[in-house]
Amino acid sequence: MKKILTLIVGCSLLMVVGCTRSGEERVSADAFVRVSGTDLIRPDGSKLFIKGTNLGNWLNPEGYMFGFDKTNSAHFIDEMVRQLVGPDAANQFWLLFKENYITRADIDYIKQAGCNTIRLPFHYKLFTDEDYMGMASNRNEGFVRIDALVEWCRDAGLYLILDMHDAPGGQTGDNIDDSYGYPWLFESKASQALFADIWQRIARRYKDEPVILGYELMNEPIAPYFDNMDSLNLRLASLYKIGVEAIRKEDPHHIILLGGAQWNSNFAQLYDTRFDKQIMYTCHRYGGEPTTQAIGHFIQFRDSVQRPMYMGEIGHNTDEWMAAFCRTMETNNIGWTFWPYKKVDNSAFMGIRRPERWDSLVVRFAEAPRTTYKEIREVRPDHTEAMQALMQFVEAARFENCEVQQGYIRALGLNPLP
Repeated sequence: MKKILTLIVGCSLLMVVGCTRSGEERVSADAFVRVSGTDLIRPDGSKLFIKGTNLGNWLNPEGYMFGFDKTNSAHFIDEMVRQLVGPDAANQFWLLFKENYITRADIDYIKQAGCNTIRLPFHYKLFTDEDYMGMASNRNEGFVRIDALVEWCRDAGLYLILDMHDAPGGQTGDNIDDSYGYPWLFESKASQALFADIWQRIARRYKDEPVILGYELMNEPIAPYFDNMDSLNLRLASLYKIGVEAIRKEDPHHIILLGGAQWNSNFAQLYDTRFDKQIMYTCHRYGGEPTTQAIGHFIQFRDSVQRPMYMGEIGHNTDEWMAAFCRTMETNNIGWTFWPYKKVDNSAFMGIRRPERWDSLVVRFAEAPRTTYKEIREVRPDHTEAMQALMQFVEAARFENCEVQQGYIRALGLNPLP
């Protein structure tokens, strides 16, 4: 079916004709954000400077955003919830969590606050039959969630970056990629094939969707903890090319984002940009001085390859630091998405108020030793009370029940609204 969509993204008006996912009619290349030297260019020819946030914890749970420390990765959290309330109740919790943690109201607020872009971290398991967050044998779960988000972003006038935060086998080797303590993606041909297959399916689905700014192939590859870190770094560019090739089989237009090794900071192996015209780079930074000199290596790399550089993650600092660094990034043409949009307490756009007895029931259990069944039995609280605490958290995480972090948002030069 032919559609005529009018999209207002930032200050630009996009007239997109024949935008269908069926492939019967293709959208013109002029409808997408494109790379031009070190700039991003909107379809109307104006420059896009990314300002936004990350929907972390929604589709890739991370312990500290719940108030956990030791229980810090997605499969650790899921195992803990199953030990706490059982598999059926855990499935119920995760379903309600996904339905309520991010809704249209959150997306509308992000736009009203002055953002133009959202980065969506997601887990590869949402596109497989592997059990994840209360679902199994549903390889379309990821499309269900992203389809809804695309619609909300389209209506709000926001761009969307799809970020594979957790790749098959693990690309980082730490809790953030939900891995098994090593970046097995670089060793496993089967994981690499699945990585390429998922990106090809995503590209096939969204090749005609101008709301999507680009595809970020993987988040923060290769943590700096491994004796063979240097040899792993040498494999990064070739693995990226596998992902790019898979996407380009379906989608000739969307931008593809590449992050550096060691927390998106080391770009030494990524100087070759000749293999694709629509490549941009993404760096991350937490802490340090908020000055141009402190990010000089990012600027130097950006200028040497003549491709855009974007700060995909930044945050968890004082309001004064964030305000100063926002000015630095804008001066140096480095767009940003602050991390995260929502978490317990503060240091986010939205703070989740911890429910009554959340710490004494759930956090206490999550942090207790649970290496034997005897230890699990000894620390497990009453099932009914624990389930009530989990349901209260879901309710507390809803947009209307969160606390707007006024100072955090103002520090970014945005408007927190009433």
